[in-house]
Amino acid sequence: MSAHCHDDHCHSSPASADPRYRRILWVALIVNAAMFAVEMGAGMRSGSASLLADAIDFLGDAANYAVSLWVLAMALTWRARAALLKGASMLAFGVFVVGRVAWGAWHGVAPEPITMGSIGLLALAANLGVAVLLYAWREGDANMRSVWLCTRNDALGNLAVMAAALGVFGTGAAWPDLAVAATMASLAISGGWSVVRQARAELAQEAPQAHGHA
Repeated sequence: MSAHCHDDHCHSSPASADPRYRRILWVALIVNAAMFAVEMGAGMRSGSASLLADAIDFLGDAANYAVSLWVLAMALTWRARAALLKGASMLAFGVFVVGRVAWGAWHGVAPEPITMGSIGLLALAANLGVAVLLYAWREGDANMRSVWLCTRNDALGNLAVMAAALGVFGTGAAWPDLAVAATMASLAISGGWSVVRQARAELAQEAPQAHGHA
């Protein structure tokens, strides 16, 4: 995936104006909001750090899709600013998960693996469905790229949650759950930084043009 803004995306942005893309964002918003509620409840019941982290990630993604819908028809500058906000939220999520992992490592209580695995499978199905819908727009501007990265990272995180459930089931220890939560944090931090860099590049590219029109 390109980390730079190409001319065909930056100036006309035909893909972001596609009504199909707007409908897909609405579907993604509804799916992520529903999965936040499901995973938050399951994470609380099972004591799983990775499920709680994934639930918060679903909430952040639902907010990201809402922001994307709001700025979709706006100029690139506004879309890049929204992407900066979303990239920062991904970074903040990563930092939060790091803190949750540290807390879990200190207490060392193993979560309930059956709930982890079943909810992880449901979340994976939800994210793969959204990822398939968004695949055609994965190379767009920073705002569209951030939407794709969030969904891709979520699907990878769900696979890791399911692997952690197997690890907890086999060992009876908390460390597989904590290891997955730490992996999810690294994905959020790297993805957030990538979005922030592209958004800043797009804003820097637009600034001279805005100055020239002034």
